[in-house]
Amino acid sequence: MKIIHCADLHLDSKMTANLSKEQAKERKMEILRTFSRMVEYAVKHEVSVIIIAGDLFDTRNVSATVRNYVRDVIVNHPEIDFLYLKGNHDNDNFLSKLDEIPENLCLFRDEWTTYTYGKVAITGLELNKDNTLAAPNKLVLNHDAYNIVTLHGQISEYKSRDKAEVISLEEYKNKNIDYLALGHVHSFMIDKLDARGVYCYSGCLDGRGFDECGTKGFVLLDIDTENHTATSTFMPMSSRVLHTVTVDVTGITTTQEAALRMDAAIRDGKYASSSLMKFVLKGEVDVECELETDFLEEQFADYFYFSKVYDETKIKVNYQDYEKDASLKGEFVRLVSASDLTEEEKAIVIRTGILALQGEEI
Repeated sequence: MKIIHCADLHLDSKMTANLSKEQAKERKMEILRTFSRMVEYAVKHEVSVIIIAGDLFDTRNVSATVRNYVRDVIVNHPEIDFLYLKGNHDNDNFLSKLDEIPENLCLFRDEWTTYTYGKVAITGLELNKDNTLAAPNKLVLNHDAYNIVTLHGQISEYKSRDKAEVISLEEYKNKNIDYLALGHVHSFMIDKLDARGVYCYSGCLDGRGFDECGTKGFVLLDIDTENHTATSTFMPMSSRVLHTVTVDVTGITTTQEAALRMDAAIRDGKYASSSLMKFVLKGEVDVECELETDFLEEQFADYFYFSKVYDETKIKVNYQDYEKDASLKGEFVRLVSASDLTEEEKAIVIRTGILALQGEEI
């Protein structure tokens, strides 16, 4: 039996933090299309069940377009059961707006609910502040079944009495769990739960921001029901990949020199032109270094779908160079140097002042 475990799709996310209005609209549709591509994969590979472990949507008020699209994908694939557990971004708005809930859309609620497929049992619970503490003690699983348990929250090694989203791993050990299907963390992660089972975050299906860098997708479970074993495989599915690239620009004096360092950092070709790129400039540069991030973004705009440049360099000021400088710049540097500012604040003020004196845009 084949099962897909996915989570944190965050459909209908605004996508406006970095992107233009046109790009945001395009990315919203791409992420929606990624959902349907996953279902197409399921059909092609004879997947029986798709577990959605929370945060199918990103907003409380799902647009009619997205709501209808998701409903139609589910309805048009009656051979697949969609087991939907709401996460902290979800609510009943999607379900309440449907004329009727599709027969193959199976829901979890705030009490343990189990769906059985021969020797495979899939059990889930939507955590809240009222049921989190008691949930592990109320979980009863058949030792002879292959047990999948799905939850949405942040794993922890300790109990939490005030946070519904915290899942204490210790309390779910030795509960006959074979595979703990989790949502909430947006990166793929799998590890041993106990001697019998594993816990797994599938990660998000498609990256949206630069806190979701790298390849994203879902987990494919292939269960041998006779031998009570399974293989789990992470399957890439994201329409685009986000990357953060750190570039050491120590010693540069001009923006073009920074561009050459950035070009060298991506020269190996592992970053596709469809990527969204975040360049972070690091290192130590002279206080009079001319470094314009907007210009760099324009230079790399044709390389990638989207690029952003962050200047996190440290400024080096050699005060001896200005001791006998009779110019206005020298007087300004000496004045700031004698102030009560911290060394970091002095460097920032001096760099800003020098740019102003040179007529540069600040």
